[in-house]
Amino acid sequence: MSVASEPSLDPGMRDASSLLTWTGIIRLGLVQASLGAIVVLMTATINRVMVVELAFPAVIPGLLVALFHGVQVMRPAWGHQSDVNGRRTPWIIGGMAALAVGGVLAAAGAALANASKLEGLAVAALGFLLVGCGAGAAGTNVLATLAARVAPQRRAAAATLVWVMMIVGFAVTAPLAGHYLDPYSGSRLIEVTGVVCLAAFAVASLAVIGVETHSRPRAAAQRRTNSFREAFHEVWSEPAARRFTVFIFVSMLAYSAQELLVEPFAGLAFGLTPGVTTKLAGLQHGGVLLGMITVAIGASAIGGRRLGDLKLWIVGGCLAASAALVAVAATGLVAADPGPLRIAVFALGVGNGIYAASAIGAMMGLAGHGAEAREGVRMGLWGAAQALALGAGGLIGAGLVDIARWALGSALGAYGAVFVIEAVAFVAAAMLAVRIGREAPRAEAGAVEFESAPTGA
Repeated sequence: MSVASEPSLDPGMRDASSLLTWTGIIRLGLVQASLGAIVVLMTATINRVMVVELAFPAVIPGLLVALFHGVQVMRPAWGHQSDVNGRRTPWIIGGMAALAVGGVLAAAGAALANASKLEGLAVAALGFLLVGCGAGAAGTNVLATLAARVAPQRRAAAATLVWVMMIVGFAVTAPLAGHYLDPYSGSRLIEVTGVVCLAAFAVASLAVIGVETHSRPRAAAQRRTNSFREAFHEVWSEPAARRFTVFIFVSMLAYSAQELLVEPFAGLAFGLTPGVTTKLAGLQHGGVLLGMITVAIGASAIGGRRLGDLKLWIVGGCLAASAALVAVAATGLVAADPGPLRIAVFALGVGNGIYAASAIGAMMGLAGHGAEAREGVRMGLWGAAQALALGAGGLIGAGLVDIARWALGSALGAYGAVFVIEAVAFVAAAMLAVRIGREAPRAEAGAVEFESAPTGA
């Protein structure tokens, strides 16, 4: 991906010395891994405790997770504040502190709910709210730092590395926490969560300190008088930023809606046990990892006019995911055994991985263009669109299945119809991606064009 002008670093830091080395990128990846370690306790462990051990309706933890996602509409405001004061490290550390405190409160609320449901849920809601605020503040400013200080030819690889490290945070924490939670008790839940949160905060803080070695006093002086409303209007008036926001929302809606549907569909279509469908989810995640690595190698290591074009990877990933979703739907109608389903689910993972890594890489490039000192607002805007889509995707997907089942009188037909709808959404996202940057004239300062990334490292 190239642009009509030089890549925008933080204003006043356009020399090569301000760019992040791979060590700096890995350190920011450790922040993402720490963030993921706390978030997975909220969305998986505490979610399960509320449904199984406390016998709450599934809608209760669902609403708490929706609160976690919903509060992240404030991401643009948090990004704006770091744009204005010229420092992102305090927002990252402060966000991780809010995450850690919120995680412990959520666990304490779940434990308290065993004796007093109302009081316990109130404490848990406060915890999930803090976790959402912390994830939004820290995550937005990590990505804004990457956007401003990663060399263009490294963006695809950096996006893959940071995303994979966050997944590692999920993958390592969940089984370890599960091991130490047995036998379950409320006090043990608080202890395990507290240890994870403290460790995550310590790792993230140590990792990020010193990464941001330059301040941006001139940018801060220029922007300090600008209100958030003015900054947001300035960014929203940029056609490329606006189109990319819509693209992120539509594509993440399709991405998240499938997550709650593949395993139930496999169980209904082929009678697979929960253990086997869990392995199917692992197969899909393996495909995601392969897709991300493919983008990192193709766009960053090889590069060139074609392979370095992140728009090409985005469109290809969306279309591959769309085709795989249609194939998943078809297996329920024509396949006699789950073999074809496994192939289709793996292909779906590969498409998702290609889409995710290339979209984040493109996000880094677009964030540095247009009005100066607005990386935080842009990253916040796209992060808010992603959070809203993630919060709504599962609910919309499940709701559509129920409606389609009522209308068609067939569970398999209902799931198949919804998979096709999601496939259409991915095609729509691909069409939106093609249009990003198209209207920006070459001569305009900061105009964005998706072309080939420079080769080399």
